[in-house]
Amino acid sequence: MNDQSPSNAPQVSPGSAIPPEELDRMTDDIIAALKTVYDPEIPSDIYELGLIYRVDIDDDRNVTIDMTLTAPGCPVAGEMPGWVENAVSTVQGVQSVKVNMVFDPPWDQSRMSDEARVALDMW
Repeated sequence: MNDQSPSNAPQVSPGSAIPPEELDRMTDDIIAALKTVYDPEIPSDIYELGLIYRVDIDDDRNVTIDMTLTAPGCPVAGEMPGWVENAVSTVQGVQSVKVNMVFDPPWDQSRMSDEARVALDMW
């Protein structure tokens, strides 16, 4: 099995007071929630596009997400963090969600998953 994460996999904070099985479930559910959020101009979800840089779940089950956009001038820049917050806040066990918009490192196509590349025909 390959131990390398896909290029679009966000950094997930290790070490937690949350039991490992619950942390794994929450992480999987948060990723599933992120996959419900789409950039309206691109037919792929923000997770597969590689727009999620970091997901941190603290010991009190507060979630902090660092994300970016495909371009700083994206028309939904003001709305997308709210979409992400709303989606992740529905995950069982999550107490609160904070979304930080970051642009360093800048997003590029290398962060896209193979699934997104197929959807966008970008090989």
